[in-house]
Amino acid sequence: MTNENTEPKDTETNHTTENVQSVGQMILGEIEKIGGILTADPTTQAEGDYNLEAGALRQQSNKNLTAMDENEKDV
Repeated sequence: MTNENTEPKDTETNHTTENVQSVGQMILGEIEKIGGILTADPTTQAEGDYNLEAGALRQQSNKNLTAMDENEKDV
């Protein structure tokens, strides 16, 4: 017999963790980008741009997954 009350809590925790990780990736990307500009290193600057974009995409996909899970709860 499964307890249905624990599943949404685990899912909510996973979404929160994913959101924090994506924000962290965006912050590190911004730091890398600034470091690349200050040291005139285009590779580091490009890596910072990549991490900023990847973090934003992760955050957007997490928002979509969270909305889908909330819709499933309502049904």
